[in-house]
Amino acid sequence: MLRGKPVRKNYRVSAGEAFTVTLPDIAPAEAVAQEIPLDVVYEDEDVIVVNKPAGLVVHPAPGHPDGTLVNALLAHCGDSLSGIGGKLRPGIVHRIDRDTSGLILAAKNDEAHRSLASQLKKHTLGRIYEALVRGTFREDTGTIDLPIGRHPTERKKMAAGLKNGRPAVTHWTVLERYPGCSLVQCRLETGRTHQIRVHMAKTGHPLIGDTVYGDPKPVPGLTGQCLHAAALHFIHPRTGQPISLACPRPPDFEALLEKLRRKSEGGR
Repeated sequence: MLRGKPVRKNYRVSAGEAFTVTLPDIAPAEAVAQEIPLDVVYEDEDVIVVNKPAGLVVHPAPGHPDGTLVNALLAHCGDSLSGIGGKLRPGIVHRIDRDTSGLILAAKNDEAHRSLASQLKKHTLGRIYEALVRGTFREDTGTIDLPIGRHPTERKKMAAGLKNGRPAVTHWTVLERYPGCSLVQCRLETGRTHQIRVHMAKTGHPLIGDTVYGDPKPVPGLTGQCLHAAALHFIHPRTGQPISLACPRPPDFEALLEKLRRKSEGGR
């Protein structure tokens, strides 16, 4: 502050001026337990799988100090979450975006976390998504193999096709076709930030509702983008048995699909 008023970022300081700086409160170094409802799809002494609603942030971060999935897991699981992810991300093996719904897996001890992280690295932990995208496809299946990295000018976004990007591969299959849009299933071979959103947008098929990556405007009644983590497959870290889980699309996603189906059938 200068003379009681905020200072612009490009303000040029002159000799003799006195500024006042107000420091924010110190943020907690670890997440705290909060009673937030959880839709638990699977749970045992080693792992827990939750159907996360769109709009819920996975772990505390700048701008989201609490009210996250991690805060809810701490209340539900107590001290039985792995510590490998650190005090702000206990148990978290992989993440999905705030406005993406569906299955997310957490580890309840370090041994389970190491096993699941290894499966993720070796691409044996399967993640199947469903996305409603703009446009139609000539083919029924395909693969997008484009590296992804931080956007060169918009630092909160990612970009595909960058020379210094990390390898990223998405396999897609068309499930349903509608006038002007398509429901596709996406299988991740890699797990880059915003991978499906960025890959689809790069190929001319932005996700419906994803205004960050090219959809023109938000869709009334829809929370975030039409992206749902529909299925999850992994090897149980203790028993070695395969675990396959699935969850239905959220009501707003399904309602939009029903509207599109009626439209494609001529309004019947």
